[in-house]
Amino acid sequence: MSKRNHLKERLNEKLEAVTFKTLIVGVDIAKHNQWARFVDCRGIEHNKALKFENNRNGFNAILARIYEICKQEDFNKVIVGMEPTGHYWKAFANFLLKQAKITVVLVNPYHTKRAKELDDNSQTKSDKKDALTIARLVKDGRYFETYLPHDVYAELRGLTTTRYSMNKRKKSI
Repeated sequence: MSKRNHLKERLNEKLEAVTFKTLIVGVDIAKHNQWARFVDCRGIEHNKALKFENNRNGFNAILARIYEICKQEDFNKVIVGMEPTGHYWKAFANFLLKQAKITVVLVNPYHTKRAKELDDNSQTKSDKKDALTIARLVKDGRYFETYLPHDVYAELRGLTTTRYSMNKRKKSI
């Protein structure tokens, strides 16, 4: 199978994963406060935007809102999309990955910027607006899966990063 056919097939799989019973949550990640927007498979917004803190209380607040919307609107699956901004997204992604029926995906920040400009022909930045753009990119299958290593694999990744940094310092000395 050619690379082009594989990419087309993969995009079709992503689009098929979003059904009428799927709630899509777009989250704009930040250091202290994050914004979340909630849409369905057609991009129609459900409920109002939610601003929450980047800590366990904030994570529990958005999880409660997700479950509330799922119950009210009869959604049985949730996809949460976010940009991999610095390291701030990792704690939230790890928290969500432990929840049942929630899939976590990542959206390229460059794609968010370009899609936002297409949506409103404006380059103005707003975390609240970015969260909606992220949700709509996820709806359109414009995301990639999350991989966060655990246990030994997380330690190996940390050690590899440290080794790389030490070798770089050694060469400069």
